[in-house]
Amino acid sequence: MSKLILVVGATASGKSQIGVNLAKKYNGEIISCDSMQVYRDMNIGTAKITSEEMQSIPHYMIDIVNADAQFSVGEYASMADKAINDIISRGKVPIIVGGTGLYVDGILYPMTFGGDKNIEIRAELESQFALYGKEYMHSMLAEIDPIDAQKIHPNNVKRVLRALEIYKTTGTCKSNLQEKNKDLKYEVCMIALDVDRNVLYQRIDTRVDKMFEIGLLNEVKQLLSNGVGFENQSMQAIGYKEFKNYFNATKTLEETVEIIKQNSRNYAKRQLTWFKKYDFAKWYNPSNILGIEKQVELFLEGV
Repeated sequence: MSKLILVVGATASGKSQIGVNLAKKYNGEIISCDSMQVYRDMNIGTAKITSEEMQSIPHYMIDIVNADAQFSVGEYASMADKAINDIISRGKVPIIVGGTGLYVDGILYPMTFGGDKNIEIRAELESQFALYGKEYMHSMLAEIDPIDAQKIHPNNVKRVLRALEIYKTTGTCKSNLQEKNKDLKYEVCMIALDVDRNVLYQRIDTRVDKMFEIGLLNEVKQLLSNGVGFENQSMQAIGYKEFKNYFNATKTLEETVEIIKQNSRNYAKRQLTWFKKYDFAKWYNPSNILGIEKQVELFLEGV
């Protein structure tokens, strides 16, 4: 079984730098595991790693789709698997770096949700969507599969309809089918970063302030002028969606800054809760780089 290193943790916990350090030390290449860094032209609000920060280490799954496109976890998992196999075929170590839990699952576990596509059922669901709208369809999903409904934003109509189609085709919900298929695809060393909560929140606040200093508002304006709207999947990201009320004049810029900070802190809590479900994760403070490197070394040596 191929070996895979993952560096996961909350936003602003220092994942990118740790990933680069490990790649330099262990002949690795990095695959981003961030659901928003896949979008082009969304650099500041996603805290996308810069070319300088990459330090000549190849990075994959960044800037792969336009900001007005839909992109699913299934598409991500398929593309990431190809990148992983390519890296391994060249004798290098794949290092997954990111904080999107659902994408981590897409890499770790087979994404066979069951249920062939059913044209008649899909047509029925699309008709209901046309009549009643996205909120109605999402509420329908929440009734039959609350676990999956929490993972899918109501604006992601494609995924909502697919989850409903699976239920109507198989008689069981997608999350149940997923739980039945939890064998890891790879031999895994997961490094989870554990930052003191107060320190983490301060880092988040500082990062958001820096985003505004280097032009986040102008980045959002440019996206809107290019035809990307708040209804697009990409604009549901924290750091972007909060600007909707700023542009409709119901929130000031100062209020928008504070809302982004609060939403980012809340997201960090959810990320940490997600990663704690992996009982094989090794938790480290990011400052303990020697401990992290030793853990990876032992893993690669098969100790």
